[in-house]
Amino acid sequence: MNFIFLMDPLESVMMEHDTSFIFMLESHRRGYKVFFLPEGGITLLNGQPIFLVTEVIPQQVKDKPFLLKGQKRLEEKDVDAIFIRTDPPFDHRYLMQTWLLDRVSPRIPIINRPSGMRTVNEKIWATQFASIVPPTMVSCSRAELLKFIQEHDEIVAKPTDGFGGQSVFRIHRGDLNTNVILESLTHLYTRDIILQKFIPQAEKGDKRILLLNGEPLGAISRVHAPGDHRNNIFAGGKAVATEITSRDREIISILKPKLLEFGLYFVGIDIIGDYLIEVNVTSPTCVQEMNHLYRVQLEKQVINFVEKLIKDSRRI
Repeated sequence: MNFIFLMDPLESVMMEHDTSFIFMLESHRRGYKVFFLPEGGITLLNGQPIFLVTEVIPQQVKDKPFLLKGQKRLEEKDVDAIFIRTDPPFDHRYLMQTWLLDRVSPRIPIINRPSGMRTVNEKIWATQFASIVPPTMVSCSRAELLKFIQEHDEIVAKPTDGFGGQSVFRIHRGDLNTNVILESLTHLYTRDIILQKFIPQAEKGDKRILLLNGEPLGAISRVHAPGDHRNNIFAGGKAVATEITSRDREIISILKPKLLEFGLYFVGIDIIGDYLIEVNVTSPTCVQEMNHLYRVQLEKQVINFVEKLIKDSRRI
């Protein structure tokens, strides 16, 4: 079988941490051909998608995680599954890629479905579930943002399209830096941002739960480095073992029907205390961290699931 991975440049891959890499490696172990699809590598010709790809062989060699086997031009008939693994921001190019991938035959599973990725903004979509998210505001209004901050002793401010812990600020009521933080995040009050009430349990870290087809695949806690409030691993946080609680399962049960409806098969949710913070659908990570902590190989379950999707889709 031929698997395509739409992802960031190969030279950006951190072999020891990258979830895309471990999926590619497991695919290769099973004898499948693995193809790297760069941004801009999709062409639509008379309504039919064409993929300009590079065949790669993933290998666990730190300084050379990929052997390149040359560029190819694949048509739909040559493709068995597509993984969308490019990092946010969800900008015009990202949006264009999802539109082009909408033209792919339903015979070819896409993880995750492009239309679902357009629907679920990773930070805003969860706000509809008021019973499981902390008090939250999305706005670019200076007056409304300042009012929200005054109503809460401490808040977290972040952009709507950030990732990896970038541009996340913790603001105390009365903080002298409040105005400059808001001005910077909103680009002088021209872009919406997110404010959320600070959850005290964040001092002990947050929890990343990976979902496969709406069910828990694994979980870790991410604990911030000394001198930083951000728990994200790519912002210096550390992964530690954790358990999935009854409250976590309640949150998952609320999300599952919507995720499955939108074809969002591989998803990462972030939980602090009893609250859902984000739903990550673009390129969820932490598979390798979970593998190391629990001595498992979660990528096997993911590729097993993709194989089932392929089998089921060919019955259409």
